Amino acid sequence: MRACEVACWAVFDYIEDVSFVSAPQGVVCAGVLVADLFIPPLARLPAAGELMATQDFLADSGGCAANTATALVKLGVKVTVAGQVGNDLFGDFILNDLQHKGVDTAGISRSSHHGTSKTVILPVTGEDRRYLHTFGANADFAADDIAPNLIQQAQVFCVGGYLILPSLRADALSALFQQARSSGARTVLDVVVPAGEQSAARSALAEVLPHVDFFLPNDDEAERLTGETDPHRQAQQLLQLGCGNVVITLGEHGALLMNHDEAIEIPAFPMTIVDPSGAGDAFAAGLIMGLLEGWDLTRTLRFASVIGASACTALGCNAGLFTRPQAEAFLARS
Repeated sequence: MRACEVACWAVFDYIEDVSFVSAPQGVVCAGVLVADLFIPPLARLPAAGELMATQDFLADSGGCAANTATALVKLGVKVTVAGQVGNDLFGDFILNDLQHKGVDTAGISRSSHHGTSKTVILPVTGEDRRYLHTFGANADFAADDIAPNLIQQAQVFCVGGYLILPSLRADALSALFQQARSSGARTVLDVVVPAGEQSAARSALAEVLPHVDFFLPNDDEAERLTGETDPHRQAQQLLQLGCGNVVITLGEHGALLMNHDEAIEIPAFPMTIVDPSGAGDAFAAGLIMGLLEGWDLTRTLRFASVIGASACTALGCNAGLFTRPQAEAFLARS
């Protein structure tokens, strides 16, 4: 067993908090998978040639699909992840780490062309995070890599990182969402919108969104897709592309959910922010929890917001995540 795995497993001992007996629901989270290395917040960046000592680094499985799946397991939901990693020690790490957290990794395959995607996250106090990233095996992930039986058994099918997965074509993803819906699943889509590719991104979404129940961009992504700065106008434009509900996360300003019948706004819940990494993915997990439980949209949005905020309270994407009882207790006090 590698030292990085031991360190990570010691930090993320989730299994004791999760009871799968009481959670028969199934979710498939597909998309981006990354081996993350988080550097603790720095007072400044080191000068050229300088050795700067820090607290211990944090190694973790990450990426949209892994982060949402990990948060769902923390909430007591059965989850299968679909994606691609390399045939290397970083791929081994992601598989082992997710399995230890209680995530079903049956949908993860190995790329024969690229190594595992990796990111080094460099936070400096008072500044936005800096990233060093290699895209790796995510470039090879395609719709054909998702086994049909996974879709047929899912109650929710969630795709994270669409638009930066070059092998995941719009027509193929559209077919997957249609298949999921025909099997009775709800469909959820999260995106990453590359800078300078707004027109291509909007075109790719136009084919997919008519088969999406919940579309979850943040306000920056929604602005890139629509050219609008007002969240209500952003949501209205995105609804015109055919999705059932648009949920725009607004950071410290909360979240907006809009469909053709109503608009729901909630403020952000105040929490101590240590590292905002993974907040959007955790929000998606909270929203999926509400769908599985059949909650009304306001309750679902509030629960999602609390789960997203809890991800910001510790270094990395997962260490601060609330369990369901913790989230419900927080909401009861708010």
